[in-house]
Amino acid sequence: MTDSSAAQGPGGTPGASRHKGKAVALAVAAAVGGFLFGFDSSVINGAVEAVQGQFELSGVVTGLVVAVALLGSAAGAWLGGRLSDRWGRTRVMVLGAVLFFVSSVLSAFAFAAWDLAIWRVMAGVGIGIASVIAPAYIAEIAPASMRGRLGSLQQLAITLGIFAALLSDQLLATTAGGAANELWLGLEAWRWMFLVCVVPAVVYGVLALRIPESPRYLVAQGRRDEARAVLADVLGAEEDPEQRVEQIEQTIRKDEALAEQASLRGPALGLLPVVWVGILLSVFQQFVGINVIFYYSTTLWQAVGFAESQSFLISTITAVTNVVVTFIAIALIDKVGRRPLLLIGSAGMTLALGTMAVAFTQATGTGENVSLDGSWGVIALVAANAFVVFFGATWGPLVWVLLGEMFPNRIRAAALGVAASAQWIANFVITLSFPELLDRFGASVPYAMYAAFALLSFVFVLTKVPETKGVELEDMEGLQVERRSRRASA
Repeated sequence: MTDSSAAQGPGGTPGASRHKGKAVALAVAAAVGGFLFGFDSSVINGAVEAVQGQFELSGVVTGLVVAVALLGSAAGAWLGGRLSDRWGRTRVMVLGAVLFFVSSVLSAFAFAAWDLAIWRVMAGVGIGIASVIAPAYIAEIAPASMRGRLGSLQQLAITLGIFAALLSDQLLATTAGGAANELWLGLEAWRWMFLVCVVPAVVYGVLALRIPESPRYLVAQGRRDEARAVLADVLGAEEDPEQRVEQIEQTIRKDEALAEQASLRGPALGLLPVVWVGILLSVFQQFVGINVIFYYSTTLWQAVGFAESQSFLISTITAVTNVVVTFIAIALIDKVGRRPLLLIGSAGMTLALGTMAVAFTQATGTGENVSLDGSWGVIALVAANAFVVFFGATWGPLVWVLLGEMFPNRIRAAALGVAASAQWIANFVITLSFPELLDRFGASVPYAMYAAFALLSFVFVLTKVPETKGVELEDMEGLQVERRSRRASA
């Protein structure tokens, strides 16, 4: 209603388009952190075998070098949420860009496994910061009517980063004739894989220095006129900037009056119930096993019976699919709502993962000689890509949107940091446990486990996750986690 009435006024359509374009531009700039997040977390995949060979690492040490960045990400997410309340969103973005830049250069010149692991932890801290700041900033800068679509840009940027990392790894390895071979300036191709990341890091840093600060942070710092100017630039005729500033001031005064409640501590196992909702959303997003598909896809497709070269091509196609289906979420999130899409995603992932588990019960052979005979290989391939489609169109982007908007103002950054930290720890657990589960039980057991978590995620959304579509950030305090969804669907 608001959009159409704004567009009907004299010159309303061009004005509304200009202001919405400004909001989109700011969201895209913030989401570049998501691109770095996806790129830096995936770029090591092309370098794993070369690093293992050059430093003569065992399988366990190699796995730790790969996964240790995820622990850094958990620390970065926790740290980023707190620093953003002190320094502001854009300054913390700059910090993340600097960490990305430095860690990329130092990783490229690593001389042993231990120092590479240190630089990967540094990169992980940058990834964690980007994972927290982008959704918070986008939620705080966007008009309520398009907050979901703009928040989904974070996940789109992540998927683009994953795809770009896979593509650059492939191009560099192909040019050199192998990731371990020398490429330019006496450096092996795997070192250039890390160096490439300095380009998006510089872009992110420059953009962070040019975009305006979050209006909520500005109001909290007493910079009222700056906040009103930022809101006027992105809201246009859709909302009254002065009224929004006053609304933000009211919530800040309320928060100050309830300063003792600004803590995340609460009656539910030591935390507020809404914080647990955010944590469990994050954990379920990882416990369905999505990163197993991206981190171990080559092994999976070789087990299905494809050659190694074909496996890389299929992995790239899967990454492209992940990018494309994100547009489904962007198109539907502000129309259909968050809860319905999450429920559809949970149901679809349960069926797809269950099908994969059944398919791998038909596997023959052991270790690297596992294969699926007959039509079971095709069934597993289709089911895996169906899983990526359901995840990429729902749980992938929607969890980041919800984490950016569902928390009350006074705890948003800190709660988002805790939830994102939980997500990275869950990612670490899944990444580290899959090879052991695969060796001990075969592929059917882990995929059955992921299917069970997908089913549990359906129940969790149905009973605990509120609908936030169209709700102003200042009104999130009043959301009833269990009862709100019933009113919204009535």
